Amino acid sequence: MYQKRGSQAYKPGLENMWALSKHLGHPEQEFPKIHIAGTNGKGSTAHLMTAVLQEAGYRVGLYTSPHLVDFRERIKVNGQLISQQFVTQWVDENRSFLEREGFSFFEMTVGLAFSYFASQQVDIALIEVGLGGRLDATNIVRPVLSVITNIGMDHTHILGDTLSKIATEKAGIIKEEVPVVIGQTQPEIEAIFMQTAQQKNAPIIFADQCPKQNWKSDLKGPYQSYNLQTAVIALSQIPEFPVDQEDILKGFTKVIPHTNLLGRWQTLQKSPLTIADVSHNKEGLSLAIAGIKEQTYRKLHLVLGFVQEKNIVELIDLFPQDAVFYFCQPQIQRAFPVDDLEKLVDYKLDAKYFHSVSTAFEAAQKVAQPNDFIYVGGSTFVVADILG
Repeated sequence: MYQKRGSQAYKPGLENMWALSKHLGHPEQEFPKIHIAGTNGKGSTAHLMTAVLQEAGYRVGLYTSPHLVDFRERIKVNGQLISQQFVTQWVDENRSFLEREGFSFFEMTVGLAFSYFASQQVDIALIEVGLGGRLDATNIVRPVLSVITNIGMDHTHILGDTLSKIATEKAGIIKEEVPVVIGQTQPEIEAIFMQTAQQKNAPIIFADQCPKQNWKSDLKGPYQSYNLQTAVIALSQIPEFPVDQEDILKGFTKVIPHTNLLGRWQTLQKSPLTIADVSHNKEGLSLAIAGIKEQTYRKLHLVLGFVQEKNIVELIDLFPQDAVFYFCQPQIQRAFPVDDLEKLVDYKLDAKYFHSVSTAFEAAQKVAQPNDFIYVGGSTFVVADILG
């Protein structure tokens, strides 16, 4: 399971998924799909689009990863988690095949999602890429639309150590004659998307080059403006699923009740204001930190933990250095050990170290005054430990 073990659990290639799909009767072919990739924002964009489509009256499947508290968060129909009964029954029915072929956790979960959406007769499903695109288990689908939000330096040990290499992997979801929406224009890699789209005869549109409106949403965080724009332009590219202005306005303000999304600039407490956010790489955290700097507070408290495979010092250096740091270790195998973190961190920081997220959070709560600001993040799994 990549969520716990990282690259040791990653199985690149689609041969397994084609075999699983054949065994299951190709359930992914029974409903239209939107396929969404990108370094940051693909989950939020998927949830934004889902909320609007639900508001328009469609029955919408949503597949995302990772989960924060409950495995079933990954697979929803109209915001409702997949039932425990369906999960256990699907595993029981397919157990011997799954065990014999040795599928990864992610491959099995994708197969489960496709089976569930077909059984639920969804009108459309939004499928979020797990990692990369070209070799991701979700990439057996032929969607009605592909979306790539942006490209950043994340998972470089798997996807490549340059933006161009990573963009090439994510461009792998572009399909023959299927429209593709790119969320953000990045000059150094724009040509990669243009060339791939041209080779595939796929209409391409850059969302940030289109006219913008100041959309409002119940999803907070400074980075959501990019995702809102991408979602609007993407929705305009699927004429077979029309939505009107009213659907967009209402859907964007009901994302959380419609989809039960967690962990995106989520308010845990109002006094002191306490925000949990799953941003976990340089590009995502830079935007989150811009949001921190917009707040008014007496003192900033940062409850931070990280996973391995990241440039930890680079990430820590992004944060305001006059804050109080509460470094911690999320309860997963991939966690960056807090003892090693202590050796890395500049002694000039006001920093404390904890072997669990909960103890770090409690320490921050104990000293924070009502007009202080507490930020919990650095990793999806830090937020998961708090919400769990």
